[in-house]
Amino acid sequence: IIIDLARHLFVGNVNADSVIHHKLSHPIRSRFLRFVPLDWNPSGWVGLRVEVYGCAYKSDVADFDGRSSLLYRFNQKSMSTVKDVISLRFKSHQAEGVLLHGEGQRGDYITLELHRGRLALYLNLDDTRLRFSSGRVAVTLGSLLDDQHWHSVLIERFNKQVNLTMDTHTQHFRTKGEGDSLEVDYELSFGGIPLPGKPGTFLRKNFHGCIENLYYNGINIIDLAKRRKPQIYSGNVTFSCSEPQLVSTTFLSSSSSFLSLPATQSASEGFAVRFQFRTWNPDGLLLSTQLALEPQRLELQISNSRLRLTHHTSKTHPAVSTGHRVNDGLWHSVSLSSQGLQVTTTLDNEPSSTIELGDHMEAGNSLYFGGCPSLNILGCKNPTLAFQGCMRLISINSQPMDLNRVQQGRLGNYRELQFDTCGIHDRCLPNFCEHGGQCSQSWNTFYCDCSGTGYTGATCHNSIYEASCEAYRLTGGSSGFFSVDPDGSGPLGPTQVYCNMTEYKVWTVVTHNSTDPVRVQGSTLQKPYVMKFNYSASPEQLMALVAGSEQCRQEVMYGCRKSRLFNTRDGTPLSWWVDQGGERRTYWGGFLPGVQQCSCSLEENCMDMNYFCNCDADTDSWANDTGVLSYKEHLPVSEIVIGDTNRTGSEALYRIGPLRCYGDKSVWNAASFYQESSYLHFPTLQAELSADISFYFKTSIPSGVFLENLGLKHFIRLELSSPSVVTFSFDVGNGPVVLAVKSHVPLNDRQWHYLRAERSVKEASLHVDQLPLRFLEAPSDRHLRLRLNSQLFVGRDSVNSPSERAKMTPGVSVGCPGHCSSSSSLCHNRGRCIEKNSGYVCDCSQSAYGGPSCKEEVSVSFDRESSVTYTFQEPFSVMQNRSSKTSSDYRESSRARENIAFSFMTTQSPAMLLTVNTFSQQYIAVILARNGSLQIWYSIHVDRKPDVFSPSPSSLADRRLHRIRIHRQGKDVYLQVKEGDVLTYGMLIFEVMRAGSKGFIGCLSSVQFNHMAPLKAVLLNRGSSLVTVRGHLVESNCGTLADLTILHSQSGITVSRGKGPLRKASKNNSVVIGGVVSAVVFITLCVVAVMARFLYQHREAQRDASIKEKEHRHNLETAYRRETAYQAESAYRTELHLHHSSTLRDNREYYI
Repeated sequence: IIIDLARHLFVGNVNADSVIHHKLSHPIRSRFLRFVPLDWNPSGWVGLRVEVYGCAYKSDVADFDGRSSLLYRFNQKSMSTVKDVISLRFKSHQAEGVLLHGEGQRGDYITLELHRGRLALYLNLDDTRLRFSSGRVAVTLGSLLDDQHWHSVLIERFNKQVNLTMDTHTQHFRTKGEGDSLEVDYELSFGGIPLPGKPGTFLRKNFHGCIENLYYNGINIIDLAKRRKPQIYSGNVTFSCSEPQLVSTTFLSSSSSFLSLPATQSASEGFAVRFQFRTWNPDGLLLSTQLALEPQRLELQISNSRLRLTHHTSKTHPAVSTGHRVNDGLWHSVSLSSQGLQVTTTLDNEPSSTIELGDHMEAGNSLYFGGCPSLNILGCKNPTLAFQGCMRLISINSQPMDLNRVQQGRLGNYRELQFDTCGIHDRCLPNFCEHGGQCSQSWNTFYCDCSGTGYTGATCHNSIYEASCEAYRLTGGSSGFFSVDPDGSGPLGPTQVYCNMTEYKVWTVVTHNSTDPVRVQGSTLQKPYVMKFNYSASPEQLMALVAGSEQCRQEVMYGCRKSRLFNTRDGTPLSWWVDQGGERRTYWGGFLPGVQQCSCSLEENCMDMNYFCNCDADTDSWANDTGVLSYKEHLPVSEIVIGDTNRTGSEALYRIGPLRCYGDKSVWNAASFYQESSYLHFPTLQAELSADISFYFKTSIPSGVFLENLGLKHFIRLELSSPSVVTFSFDVGNGPVVLAVKSHVPLNDRQWHYLRAERSVKEASLHVDQLPLRFLEAPSDRHLRLRLNSQLFVGRDSVNSPSERAKMTPGVSVGCPGHCSSSSSLCHNRGRCIEKNSGYVCDCSQSAYGGPSCKEEVSVSFDRESSVTYTFQEPFSVMQNRSSKTSSDYRESSRARENIAFSFMTTQSPAMLLTVNTFSQQYIAVILARNGSLQIWYSIHVDRKPDVFSPSPSSLADRRLHRIRIHRQGKDVYLQVKEGDVLTYGMLIFEVMRAGSKGFIGCLSSVQFNHMAPLKAVLLNRGSSLVTVRGHLVESNCGTLADLTILHSQSGITVSRGKGPLRKASKNNSVVIGGVVSAVVFITLCVVAVMARFLYQHREAQRDASIKEKEHRHNLETAYRRETAYQAESAYRTELHLHHSSTLRDNREYYI
């Protein structure tokens, strides 16, 4: 026989004669011992004898019957104490009852009670507002305390600090009220309140059960009562603990448990059934019986946490419901009776519910409690689930049912029941739901409601927010307010910060309550000016944020006039600031800690070199000691003190900027292991109840241990067990658990792979890359705590910062390059990923977008008079105007390609959006026609008509953002229009000329032509000789705002995309289109610009209803001759002109 007691195993006897003794090495204290035989002896009879020997124990017991109490009267009128120690043990028959009560006239009170099976302590010190208030708040402990087992209670109070301990659980709290002493008048009552109408009392139900060893500040109250001392009044209290004959039975299975009892003879017509039940399940059958008038049945069940009685007949099923949340784990009394033509059910003290019958009712021969047999005897069938819970005090027709006889097989029948005990457990105590998650439970498990907590998962363990602004950048975020959780799944909650992602360093900005300049006058060292700063994050969150950042800084703007920072005689500080730990700091503006100097001393530019701060010169004019504090261990500034502004004309002006931090130590926290014996070790992993482990890895070896931590018998391990399998294994005392994820491709491919493992008391999971999640639910009623005692090893077969530890470990180096090669989604929109030892940066120079990840829109707003010209100086050697097609030209055109992308938003039509033209007067034009429809024009030869494509007849001049993508490869052109439609064709050359004459009014965003981003270059290089800006040009955020508008209104907008190859019916025309850019030597890209100088020359002719093609060709030839002449006398030069300009420039510049 093996008996499992806690974590100790004891060997029992192997025959009927021998006696086995075991002595414990240390004494234990237990509320009860339970022995559960696991199997019969195959060669003998059933038998068990156990003797437990304890230590000498003094017990003074008082029995309270629900109407009795003990009063301890003071020798004086009132008792005032600053320290109290109250201890007792109790066991209760009921879930309600007062254990202790005392109060004073000034508003003090103390009440210890049982309420709904929980221990509640109400304590108030000198707060009259709470005396008559209904908003008293109790400190509660425990659950299901009406279990008839002994529970110990200890109350320790010193001033306002209180410790409440019940069994092994302690709760610390601080009392409400203004005083430090508890003043109680006349007496303390135990077990009840003898005067229910006494002012200040709010619970009148007395305690029903036993209290043992009751001590109040060292006084044995029960001993005084037993000796009948005059200061004790005992009302109906006996001094022995009675044992009630309450035999309970537990229904173990929600599918197969049942108890069948015979229906006894009733003294009158009808029948009556009474019993008590308790459960956590919201559904379950309580009682079912076949009526004498078949096929009628009567069912009493719990349905959706309510009690429901149903009368089943062949035609109807009348039902009534009563009660709310009867699955609260408390005992509930229910009675069911029939009399005459009515069936009545009553729950606790609630009003009865009745069903009317058509005939007299008599119960059948058997009543089924808790469920029905699987054989469907007499039509008994579980409506949903069988009952899981406890029942007691069952009586049928006023005759109590002896459950001991049922267990002995002498009465009724049963299956999967446990007798003489109620096996209910409160699975929400302790509450395993983290971060404020609400716990609910069923009989077998618990659930966590994480709504509004900012966390998710089975136990609300995983934060839904990123840990830093750097992490948001990696997910593609742009500047804005974000909620960050600096300690991830740790105890700290999320806080809102501003993430500035406009630079390569992503800055986290935390503001406080006083960011405006403040003027200070009239302060002295004895009565200084003090300002405390309250940040948008708690001090604990700030410490975690600062600790996880690479660098932090905070600007201190300090101006002064006849106000010194330090005393000129002995250097005593007259002003200072306080750091995050509450320490006084006297260095200012960037200087090192411990040095009483300012930034001007560091820079050697103080106005008076005899002093280390400008303010210490003590002049009548304003001086400045502004600087930046960058020693992050002292940040942020929590308080500033100014003490020298009381002299005539003396004043100071200060402003403390927000806390700004950049970098995230955990993001690029990498280490490389290049020896088989290399490893890192850290302190023991603190993961008793929950732990989550995540990291990226890449390797070329077929197997290896990522992480391991051992205990005496427990362990946790993550490893690559084969080239394509990752395993997560652990043991918390229930035997090893292994989760494995198998990949369809090898994982030792020198590419980055993501791994995340989590273990909680509820479940375990393993996730690798985008493979399906491997999940395993933890068994109920088993060991929960993972107990580890060795070091945590990383990279060795047997969380802090691996990169820091790697600096000191042989065979391990800091960083692990290869981030860019392992992911294509780090830099967007043609951005180029540049590898660094600990991370990467995005080069957006060839992208039309900006920002750290090349995802931020670059937009410009134009009016009619504004224009931008950008000149490209690229010496191409093949710029020629070919008047006839050759086979080599055809092959060249087949290989040529261009990519054009841009976004626009306007209300103007017609309008020129984009043109590309060459010295040979070939061009591509993207315009809005007079009706606002989009048209794409290709013109290659002056002796042929241009090819025109119109993707949609609808107007795009609708003040909405539209994105255009044009891609040509060889003879095929692909067009993608967001908000677009199918592709059609158009004509009329005058549309291009009309659009060119009107220019463009609106916003253009993210313009890209092959590897060039002209609009972005204009904004970033305004001082360059290649850029000419005329008129009013305004940088805009129309692209970003339009994205946000679409994001917030996706449910109401239908976005269609038209995308496909364009092929002309004529082969010759296809060849012409294919050669548009292959013959280009100098390319001019114009966004929202005048079409070309030759289009401008035809503005007068556009007044007519039509333009003759012959005139158009003549002007193109004239323009070409001028450009050819210029090409011969100057260096190759291409210019980009954006938007319309009312003034023509000379013939050497090219307008688009």
